[in-house]
Amino acid sequence: MIAYLNGEITLKNPAFIYIECHGVGYHVNISLNTYSRLESLNKVKVLTYLHVKEDEQSLYGFYEEEERTLFIHLISVSGIGVNTARVILSYMSPEEVASAILREDEVALSKVKGIGAKTAKRIILDLKDKLGKTITAEGIKPSSAVSDFPFRQEAISALVALGFPRPVVEKQVKAVLDKSPAIQQVEELIKMALRQMSS
Repeated sequence: MIAYLNGEITLKNPAFIYIECHGVGYHVNISLNTYSRLESLNKVKVLTYLHVKEDEQSLYGFYEEEERTLFIHLISVSGIGVNTARVILSYMSPEEVASAILREDEVALSKVKGIGAKTAKRIILDLKDKLGKTITAEGIKPSSAVSDFPFRQEAISALVALGFPRPVVEKQVKAVLDKSPAIQQVEELIKMALRQMSS
């Protein structure tokens, strides 16, 4: 699987972008949420999801890991394909989608084109427990956290990959950064969070 692309944007519109990496141009489908983050950029690292069908392979790009994770959750729901998931993430931010699911807000989800009441209920039923284990009721994460500490999310993802629950990890990482805001390396942050969780 292609995990990400890091290169120059050679064509850009609200539905897709072209990214050139070492002389190869990739067509990457994006949501309006990601487009709004990339609109002013020329070079970018885009996280990707490769969707494979019998007769087609297509790449979907995301500015942040949280949107990609939510996209993958959405397409796991029966009746939600990649295009519908992209529409949902174009109409609502990842934080708004997660919040609507956790609050069982069928009305908010039903406002998205192509999502009726039954589909909204199915999304909530299928994903509430999954998201509840990894996402807080306020949403996926405050966007300011990434700008304040660029390696914060990298540390959280690494600790989650090690098997720790995301809510616990986010709490501990925040506590470490609150105590030691001068941390400069992701490795140091991970080690301190691990020490804190094992104490």
